[in-house]
Amino acid sequence: MNMNQKETFFIGASTSAHQVEGNNIYSDCWAMEQMKGSVYNEPSLDAADHYNRFEEDISRMAEAGYQAYRFSIEWARIEPRRGDFQFQEIEHYKNVLECCHKNGLIPIVTMHHFSSPKWLTAMGGWENDMTAELFAGYCSYVMEHVGPLIPYVCTINEANMGIQIAKIMQSMEPSELQIGINTDQAQFMESYMKNLGDVFETEPQKVQPFISMRTPHGDEIVRKAHMAARKAIKKKSPETKVGMTFSLFDYQYEEGGKAAAQREWDEDFRHYLPAVAEDDFIGIQNYTRKIITKDGKTRPAQGKLTMAGYEYYPQALGHVIMRVAQDWKKPVIVTENGIATADDTERVAFIREALDGVKQCIESGINVLGYMHWSLLDNFEWNMGYTQTFGLIAVDRRTQKRTPKPSFSSLGEIARQYKN
Repeated sequence: MNMNQKETFFIGASTSAHQVEGNNIYSDCWAMEQMKGSVYNEPSLDAADHYNRFEEDISRMAEAGYQAYRFSIEWARIEPRRGDFQFQEIEHYKNVLECCHKNGLIPIVTMHHFSSPKWLTAMGGWENDMTAELFAGYCSYVMEHVGPLIPYVCTINEANMGIQIAKIMQSMEPSELQIGINTDQAQFMESYMKNLGDVFETEPQKVQPFISMRTPHGDEIVRKAHMAARKAIKKKSPETKVGMTFSLFDYQYEEGGKAAAQREWDEDFRHYLPAVAEDDFIGIQNYTRKIITKDGKTRPAQGKLTMAGYEYYPQALGHVIMRVAQDWKKPVIVTENGIATADDTERVAFIREALDGVKQCIESGINVLGYMHWSLLDNFEWNMGYTQTFGLIAVDRRTQKRTPKPSFSSLGEIARQYKN
């Protein structure tokens, strides 16, 4: 496949700390996994033990021809108690960053990927006005110590996820989310709320994790947190490129559904444009499409479905990049795109079809900096546990042995075409 792409284009894979590192004991997700009546199918425990095995995983990517690695720094490790910053954890992530550079991989760092410190969530989390300042303080501390090693920073992963969850929960309309969560009503049960309050040692209504229904006020806090973080990052490391990532569907529509589809897009993306106006790039995360009916609802997914219940539709990525480019004239990075499947031949085909869409976007003049596949490893898919396999590399849950799938080498072969 020839993309006629400039030399700066990079191909790599993504992970998030909580999903792969293991033993993230100070986070809100860990607390909610362990609690009685949890909505998580199982606890994360050691996850993929990437915290201890990152050198093996990074070197394997480099050997296969990958040029970049997107991963997250875990706030709950850096600041397990408010104001108590752990320098040894900064040293850990410094080692990860240096390992990327040593192996010729561009590190793309996400500062917040869904999980938050337990103490932050207990004090109101992403509905608390103080969160923007607290998040910026954490980002400032990280960048002060390792900023020069980070060329790209994504402040917040899928900033719009809470709004997407709120829409689905409020409408009670069955629909997929681009995240592995249960959308039943367990979180509203009286016993669940009591247990939640007991675990976080506060009023249960006050507990507001990032992955929950977000109010308009909470959405404003997320936008303010991003802008405050960007300012803090640029102050400590002016050369670092800063952006934010979004969960974006390819919204299509039946006759009579155009206006509703436009509203969905505006809520998911366009209303964030003022907050990202000074950013260097936008991160696009896409897995499928949604078709809006004339009554404004989402048509149930049809045709071939993935393990996650999404429609198999790799063409969605190119469509979304084109749609974003209508309003955003700066660079974009595909920070997530992938498929949950037990049949790796589907993954190989999905990647190639999705990258064909990226090629078309590039040829039309859109500045796509890179493509980061989700995910490097089979990992902990949030509420759904270890049941969904998105990884290019299989992980034995008992031994932690890694077994690269054919898709891993297939994507590596594509990446080798664009090595500098």
